[in-house]
Amino acid sequence: MQEQDRIIKINIEEEMKSSYIDYSMSVIVARALPDVRDGFKPVHRRILYGMMELGNTSDKPYKKAARIVGEVLGKYHPHGDSSVYGALVRMAQDWAMRYPLVDGQGNFGSIDGDSAAAMRYTEARLKKIGEEMMQDLYKETVDFTNNFDDTLQEPTVMPTRIPNLLVNGASGIAVGMATNMPTHNLREVIDACVAYIDNNEIDVDGLMQYIKAPDFPTGGYIYGISGVRDAYETGRGRVVMRAKAEIESHPTHDKIVVTEIPYGVNKAELIKSIADLSNDKKIEGISNVNDETDREGMRIVIDIKRDANASVVLNKLYKMTMLQTSFGVNNVALVHGRPRLLNLKELIKYFVEHRHEVVIRRTRYDLRKAKERAHILEGLIIASDNIDEVIRIIRAAKTPNEAITNLMARFNLSEIQARAIVEMRLRQLTGLMQDQLHAEYEDLMKQIAYFEEILSNEELCKKVIKDELLEVKEKYGDNRRSEIVYASEEFNPEDFYADDEMVITISHMGYIKRTPLSEFRAQNRGGVGSKGSETRNEDFIEHIYPATMHNTLLFFTQKGKCYWLKVYEIPEGNKTSKGRAIQNLLNIEADDVVTAYLRVKNLNDTEFINSHYVLFCTKNGVIKKTLLEQYSRPRQNGVNAITIREDDRVIEVRMTNGNNEIVIANRNGRAIRFHESAVREMGRTATGVRGITLDEDGQDEVIGMICIKDPETETIMVVSENGYGKRSDIEDYRKTNRGGKGVKTLNITDKTGSLVAIKSVTDENDLMIINKSGITIRLKVADVRIMGRATQGVRLIDLEKRNDQIGSVCKVASENEEEEVQDEATPATDIQPADGETIQPVTDEPNE
Repeated sequence: MQEQDRIIKINIEEEMKSSYIDYSMSVIVARALPDVRDGFKPVHRRILYGMMELGNTSDKPYKKAARIVGEVLGKYHPHGDSSVYGALVRMAQDWAMRYPLVDGQGNFGSIDGDSAAAMRYTEARLKKIGEEMMQDLYKETVDFTNNFDDTLQEPTVMPTRIPNLLVNGASGIAVGMATNMPTHNLREVIDACVAYIDNNEIDVDGLMQYIKAPDFPTGGYIYGISGVRDAYETGRGRVVMRAKAEIESHPTHDKIVVTEIPYGVNKAELIKSIADLSNDKKIEGISNVNDETDREGMRIVIDIKRDANASVVLNKLYKMTMLQTSFGVNNVALVHGRPRLLNLKELIKYFVEHRHEVVIRRTRYDLRKAKERAHILEGLIIASDNIDEVIRIIRAAKTPNEAITNLMARFNLSEIQARAIVEMRLRQLTGLMQDQLHAEYEDLMKQIAYFEEILSNEELCKKVIKDELLEVKEKYGDNRRSEIVYASEEFNPEDFYADDEMVITISHMGYIKRTPLSEFRAQNRGGVGSKGSETRNEDFIEHIYPATMHNTLLFFTQKGKCYWLKVYEIPEGNKTSKGRAIQNLLNIEADDVVTAYLRVKNLNDTEFINSHYVLFCTKNGVIKKTLLEQYSRPRQNGVNAITIREDDRVIEVRMTNGNNEIVIANRNGRAIRFHESAVREMGRTATGVRGITLDEDGQDEVIGMICIKDPETETIMVVSENGYGKRSDIEDYRKTNRGGKGVKTLNITDKTGSLVAIKSVTDENDLMIINKSGITIRLKVADVRIMGRATQGVRLIDLEKRNDQIGSVCKVASENEEEEVQDEATPATDIQPADGETIQPVTDEPNE
């Protein structure tokens, strides 16, 4: 019976609930979260207090860490020794704390993630800045509480002169909440505190004039400040951190040298991850990674392969490794014992309020002590003025207590004063000591007046707080380590691709690819050419365009729709690969094909897009001009660019500046030249107006349109389907009104075949000619001399042996070095006619 009476029946649900809440509050208040006033968790506070009590200060020799841990463990923090030693070690690590509070001697770990040596091997003492945390601790500035066994007292908070929570940050995981606060620069934080003291109404924006962003001990870059602003305004945000890396150019190859890494990143793991990505071919272009860190500082060297672009590799490293990472700010701290999410102003406000309370309590203590001392000095001065009588009274007394009583009665002294006189040493009877008594008393009276003024005058109290903060700033402040880069936090896809020159090829069946221009090399005029692209038997290359990787391509289809694509979004292929179907890249209708494109550097350039036009030309000779701005807003499914009649299709699109001349050529060898002002500006969906009148033979159609921008240097190149072509001066084409039949541009014969292309070229251009079987040839325009408008031209590519025809012609920039590329099967040589004589241009008389 007795045993059963001792069993109390309770509801397990209620017991679990109340016990877990007790545990949660214990973790939140007494373990994981820092106090907003001094920025410490209990373990850090107890370590510093234990070291102070040990006399383990910066001006004394180091003590064994085990001695410090034992002191803290046995007196104040009854938890595992590893928790105390771990906290002690972190306070000594200059890559973990912005301003370390403990001076460690021995192995305290490394940024590579190495752990510290055992505490029996390491030594420590307080740093000067750590002592500042406890300045005035013994002047009743803070409350003390019993330790865990009620045998000792420990402070509930430190009377810190340093805004430690902002300066050194904090991190901790409690129950149902966590804190993660970044480190800051001491000078900036103190300037912000002073600004708040001067103006309590200052807002977060005002404080951010002083504290622009966190300042991490490992340096690096803070990349963009929108996340920083969120953190300062709401208490939560995301700070993007980047390593500090530079590209060093060497004769053989480039190197990426990393000298600072983001806060909290393990250097050894970072290097391993870079090496793994390179070995797995996820990042191309890295040949070696070395850690050359020494006492001079951090230095990670990444060797770049000779043919790789170091900037592209670096941006990929930022994207895929911890060279760029983010710090999730979560400013949760204890305010009056309760956890709260705090913004920047609140963090500064509670610190300043704490400093105000500390200064008031310290001043009251100092005032009390000064008055007590002054009271004693008043008695000593009275005694020194009546020394003979005092000596007589003391000599006459049988006991010290009798002497005290007699002195109190004779001179109207308090017991404290009389006791001080009785205990006074004989040396104080000298004249010098008496003068010192009077001087000390006068100083004390000034101090008392000063203390009383601090307590009564709020402005003077503020000045004291500010002066002490500025003194700390002067003693311990340093320059910012983390540089701020005012840029977008998001990766720009263009960062991952060098702006290299490319050749975009599109086949008749709609396959597209980009190939580096460097893969093509110039051949002599008349060469057979080299294999340009593997296509299906029934397919052939129809369009070839030059572009650079960062350009935006506007694709125009024969049905009059417009689509957008960045060049780097086009799959890369070598010179012989087929490419990828455009339908897989753009949402093009099954029966539609791309016939023209525009290359624009930046569609966000408002001035540019509002001063340039898109000029359309269709197979039936219709022309339309629309402002580029109408096509500057990319849509996934494209937009209608021009309204096309049923039997028509778009064949050419050009970009103009509103002051160019236009030349349109037809299949039958005629061309018309007119100023673009003859075409009025129209809306995006308009149909357009007549540009050229075609022959009524049922076969005639427009084969191209060119835009003349520099009549002084540009010439007109026309190419026929059988490989003939020629250059003519622009002035050979007289200017007419739009809509006419035009003038002869090439003498069309059975030998030349119909006209297939018209291009505006200069001597600096090369021509890329691709025939329908996929053979390409690149030749220098300068090799084709200028001749009359109505001549037959010269042979540009030999098609007779292959029974082939030209599919597409494109002009590209000329290369500095002329380098022949020869097809292994068919060597590129100058073609000779059957009779052995060199080909001469045909010079038929003009026939308009």
